[in-house]
Amino acid sequence: MDHALDTQQLLQLRKLTRVVSDQLRGQLKEYLATLSPLLRPRTVLGDYVQSSTKETVRGADKVFKDLQSLFETVAGASPFNLAKELKAPIEIVSSALEMIPLEYSYSAKGQQAEKTVAITSPLKWVLIYSGFPLTRLRQILLDRNRSDTEVRESVLHHLVLNTVVTKQSGVNRILEALHFPVHTETLPGLGQLPITVISSTLSTLRPADEVIIESTEISGTDAFEELINTEDIARLANPFKDNLVEVLQSVGFKSN
Repeated sequence: MDHALDTQQLLQLRKLTRVVSDQLRGQLKEYLATLSPLLRPRTVLGDYVQSSTKETVRGADKVFKDLQSLFETVAGASPFNLAKELKAPIEIVSSALEMIPLEYSYSAKGQQAEKTVAITSPLKWVLIYSGFPLTRLRQILLDRNRSDTEVRESVLHHLVLNTVVTKQSGVNRILEALHFPVHTETLPGLGQLPITVISSTLSTLRPADEVIIESTEISGTDAFEELINTEDIARLANPFKDNLVEVLQSVGFKSN
């Protein structure tokens, strides 16, 4: 992004970013509300999830074995250091979906100052089961008298959600067609815990570090929100049209 970005340009881009972010967030919430029944743990794990009703799901045995293996790898390592064993049925206390803007720590280095800033990516969201935000998990891990039970519960809910989303490939294709691709990330301080992230096909960018530092000094907070990359809007693709054009070309038909 332009290193010469002035205050007025910053304010305009910030306003545009928030308008677009609010619009896209509202759309994504509606999509997830519709798709949420397909992202319940029992849709892929069946009776391996504790419940008062029976729900046999084809392939659930393998999914649970994969989940056990993943749990051993992630939970047994730093920073969690939990007992590796995962027995069935597992208890999932919440399967309601929530989306939270992705945040990360960034060291901004200016000519006169350097500071650590909490950066928010307004068009990228962490998908969680309600009640298990990453902020809470980080707080627990910093507590010397932490509850391993609470850590285990949080880690398990993130692992289960990621497993469900990964297995429900149809949901992924739907969201991608709607310009909200889903992917998995690992984040600093959370070991190899797979975090489920949904982003817009519109990207955001950080301006020059000097701009970030100046903005935080004006606002009085060590926080900054990335700005929308307006060039992405002109480059938006139409997958439906592009796929049909490929089909036509494959049979030798030339479209105008």
